[in-house]
Amino acid sequence: MTVPAWQLNCPVKFDESSERITLAHGEGARLTRRLIDELICPRFRSLQRGALPDAAHIDTTRRRMAVTTDSFVVSPLFFPGGDIGSLAVHGTVNDLAVSGAVPKWLTLSLILEEGLPISILIRVLDSVARAAAECSVEVVAGDTKVVPRGTADGMFLNTTGIGELIDPVPPGPQTIQPGDVVLISGPIGRHGIAVLCAREELAFDPPPRSDSASLIDVVAMLRNSAGTKLRAVRDATRGGVSAVLHEWAAACGHSFQLTELQLPVSSDVRGASELLGLDPLHIASEGVLVAAIASEASEAAVAGLRSLPMCAHAASVGTVGTSQLSPVTIQRTLGQPQPVDEPTGAPLPRIC
Repeated sequence: MTVPAWQLNCPVKFDESSERITLAHGEGARLTRRLIDELICPRFRSLQRGALPDAAHIDTTRRRMAVTTDSFVVSPLFFPGGDIGSLAVHGTVNDLAVSGAVPKWLTLSLILEEGLPISILIRVLDSVARAAAECSVEVVAGDTKVVPRGTADGMFLNTTGIGELIDPVPPGPQTIQPGDVVLISGPIGRHGIAVLCAREELAFDPPPRSDSASLIDVVAMLRNSAGTKLRAVRDATRGGVSAVLHEWAAACGHSFQLTELQLPVSSDVRGASELLGLDPLHIASEGVLVAAIASEASEAAVAGLRSLPMCAHAASVGTVGTSQLSPVTIQRTLGQPQPVDEPTGAPLPRIC
């Protein structure tokens, strides 16, 4: 018998006879109103004035805005270091932050599976509310749908994030030049390994923890330290650091040379990767960014990042060179530089 996704690794047991989501919760009638009025709106300050709106009115005062949207289908719903609720907030605000924006507002759409325990929904909504408060963003609109049993792994979330662009906005990977330095803000691959171990019930002790976290303060520190010398920033999610650098290489027409000894990799991720035959460069993070920066600003940028507790292991990990046959290479501990392959598929699907 298949264990429902909301039960996997869930630290809280729930009463099998407790109230559950039914198809009627998604029909727009009384149960839908109860779901919105009693469970969703009270958890978000901006929604307490009334029902969950289909469209929020936001006064931008003619400022430049950034908009992003994302969907979250992680399995299991709960994992060491986070859950689908906090992950949805962090993933959305991080996309805004690395684009040069200060996150302001979120929308939240819930796709709920018939039979989902209400207690699980409450835990996830509370997690969304906590993460949003910590990131100083407001949930201002949303939607709820219910689908038949067995079609949604408990729940899926969709978010849209809106933020205000703050000058100077990082110009992007097309401006990367030979001689620039590649920085990484912290140990890579922790989120992917945490989800993998939770999903497959791998008995690591202690279990690896996801690094799911907001990068708002990290990006602000990086921008303060580097100013206009900051070329490009990306969070290293699906496809990991390798995917980011291959994308940048295609955009700028140059190559990236990494040094293995400089890569920040935690001992649990390194051990699990070696055991499972994975490369940490291909594994997703949810609280780590990659930056390309002019060489003269790299030392100040690393020092600034290391002043933040979550970036204590920030490091310069490579440089930008002229175009080569291999867009990304790595100098291993022993031997000649080797190509770093571009990910052709996810070693672990459903991680966000």
